[in-house]
Amino acid sequence: MILDGFGLPGQLKLQATSVVVVGAGGLGCPALQYLAAAGVGRIGIIDHDLVELSNLQRQILHNESRLGLPKAQSAAIALQQINSRVQIDAITEALMPGNALSLLEPYDIILDCTDNAPTRYLLSDTAVQLHKPLVSGAAQKYEGQLCTYNLGESGPCYRCLFPKPPAPETTGTCEETGILGAVTGIIGNLQALEAIKIITGLHDGKPSLLIYSALGIPPFRSIKLRNRKPTCPACGVEGEKVGKIEDIDYVQFCGGARPDWETLGLVAGTTQTRISAKDLKHAMETEDVRILDVRPKTEFGICHLPTSIHVPLRELVAHPATFVRSDDAETYVVCRLGNDSQIAADALRGAGVVAKDMVGGLRAWSRDVDPEFPIY
Repeated sequence: MILDGFGLPGQLKLQATSVVVVGAGGLGCPALQYLAAAGVGRIGIIDHDLVELSNLQRQILHNESRLGLPKAQSAAIALQQINSRVQIDAITEALMPGNALSLLEPYDIILDCTDNAPTRYLLSDTAVQLHKPLVSGAAQKYEGQLCTYNLGESGPCYRCLFPKPPAPETTGTCEETGILGAVTGIIGNLQALEAIKIITGLHDGKPSLLIYSALGIPPFRSIKLRNRKPTCPACGVEGEKVGKIEDIDYVQFCGGARPDWETLGLVAGTTQTRISAKDLKHAMETEDVRILDVRPKTEFGICHLPTSIHVPLRELVAHPATFVRSDDAETYVVCRLGNDSQIAADALRGAGVVAKDMVGGLRAWSRDVDPEFPIY
């Protein structure tokens, strides 16, 4: 309150403002923590997922005692312990085209702390229709980005920057690609800061995209953005419009549902191409076998089968003939879920190697053979 340019007026603005955070995960947790600590009067939390152990390295509002609890409720408990005066709305239903307008309309500012393209487009279109700023964050591996959409009279929306969504098979979640937890903390904190600047009038109102790399020098880069496109189907004034939000299938717009890699890895195939975890275990005990593990080096270092040989998928596919052997050992290929191993085994067979891969990958090994084998 003694900060120049902020003071009591700024604190009263925070108290009179409402912010909704969509996603109480790696981005949402630090954003929520600082919004509550700053004194925002009303905070909505929208998240239908449950707290899992693997979340805790980055989702800092949750803890081991609340495993299995809805994330929105877990985050609400943590925020009340930080600032009991904040009004918190814990919403445990999934954000959908049919409820987005009603769920988001009561709040002044929207924070997008999600990790999938369909929800990003849904949030952007809803923010445009409700005339509300959308503070969007994203993080993966060692990198993140921050952008505020629909800011002021001319700020672009998400569709202005990304009119065409990426193919679903080319995008990965934190679970699939990994992430350094502190990276989500940095981006989530910046989202809270962006919201506070907008609320208190400290924001310059100019649209920009902030890109962060934990390993980059310098780590931050800011890109000035153009104003909204007149032809944007969501926020523009020319051309065809997107239509009613509740009538849009955002999943289909983004190319359909994301591939379920675990299910795809469990496809049985034929006895000439695939082998079950139990049968591989039997073969290892009774035959001379060669096991090729095509996961990345970091994953092989976490856990691997006894006597397995690490061969990165890219190397094997590029030079499959290198792995042709003159001995009688049976060749089996393994990976995490049983998808990359299918690609590798097919490449080996094309080079003349009699090879099979394991259905379901090492996750199936843990489930069907060795319950002590690590799952990640």
